[in-house]
Amino acid sequence: MLTYVSPEEAVSLVQSNETVVVQGSTSIPTVLLNALTAQADRLRNVTIISGFGVANEDAPYAQRELMNSFRAVTIFVPNNLRKATREGVADTIPCFLGEVPALFRSGQVPVDVAFLNVSEPDENGYVSYGVSADIAFSGAECAKKVIAQVNKFMPRTYGDPVIHVSQLAAVCRGDVPLVEVPTAVPSALDTRIGQFIANEIPDGATLQIGVGGIPNAVLHALRHHQHLGLHTEAITDGVLPLIENGVIDNSLKKVLPGKSVGSLILGSRELYDYVDGNEDIMIRDVAWTNDPAVIRLNPRVMAINSAIEIDLTGQVCADSIGETVISGVGGQHDFMYGAPLSEGGKAFIALPSMTNKGKSKIVAHLTEGAGVVTTRFQNFYVATEHGIVYLHNLPLAARAKALISIADPSQREELEREAIRRFGPSYR
Repeated sequence: MLTYVSPEEAVSLVQSNETVVVQGSTSIPTVLLNALTAQADRLRNVTIISGFGVANEDAPYAQRELMNSFRAVTIFVPNNLRKATREGVADTIPCFLGEVPALFRSGQVPVDVAFLNVSEPDENGYVSYGVSADIAFSGAECAKKVIAQVNKFMPRTYGDPVIHVSQLAAVCRGDVPLVEVPTAVPSALDTRIGQFIANEIPDGATLQIGVGGIPNAVLHALRHHQHLGLHTEAITDGVLPLIENGVIDNSLKKVLPGKSVGSLILGSRELYDYVDGNEDIMIRDVAWTNDPAVIRLNPRVMAINSAIEIDLTGQVCADSIGETVISGVGGQHDFMYGAPLSEGGKAFIALPSMTNKGKSKIVAHLTEGAGVVTTRFQNFYVATEHGIVYLHNLPLAARAKALISIADPSQREELEREAIRRFGPSYR
């Protein structure tokens, strides 16, 4: 029989100089983190490692006055650590998300404790940390102590994120509803970009698709396709209509045919209810879902990702605005590399031509301090509301011309001047 303790007693197992890996997605174990933060006076140099996550409030431990007690480190800057990272209170490890589990398993990043947010135990004593395998699975696997909050709102999913209660060092109650991420409604501009990409996607393709208006526009434009598959990092509400209407049936996939595969889930309560106990949804370790050697095994993999800006040679910045890191590499690189290796696969970068502040997102040079997430060597298709271009077979000057053709018309003259200055007579 499972014995519950208070959150305060559960986190008392954490000691100074230990490293704690925290589950993410929309299921950050806030009850445990709040209890740990309240014990800051007894702790020194506790490293708290997080990955991708969505929270309703800033991380309580990432405060300047608590830096002697807690060292906040993240693999992917989530919304609850963005301010702390910008201020230098938290730091980030630049890393492909699919490679994070190897850091734990190799001991390069030792793991002492894992904090999980889990479902009620089943009749055999197993709990599921349903919406988040990503780095939580490997973190729990490598931890010396696994501490969990049992949450009646956590759906039970099939796949990797399952653990027996006998493996838990301490368990408390934590009945906190999962964060809900509103479904982005595509704008007219998103819809136009989505249609350009959908026109390039054949029946029988396997999709990797992200979050936001443009991905949802792509999914909507695919509603008349047939026999699509899903092997992605994040499963969102946008795929539900395609699954429910049989457009995504996973019948032609080579890897886990018949199953929609992801490493994390984020969206609405409707989505969480849909995946609860659904054997057709498979949640797996991100080291596996994001492995290009696995990705390439499926037919016609279509990787669709976004960007903050892209330069005239095709370099993609997707994680920072200048020096300010606002997210991370995530799985973009993993899928941008793996998708074109599959038979008939394609990789897309989708972005509006202009920011909301009227600045071109196709630029002569990336903003000073910006990071390159997808290199110019791995950029295939780029789509804006003004069209779609294929870059992979083009020399640099021809790439610039192609990208300028889909920039906002108001920006093309200036971009052309920069291209002529940079590439000289070869730009023609």
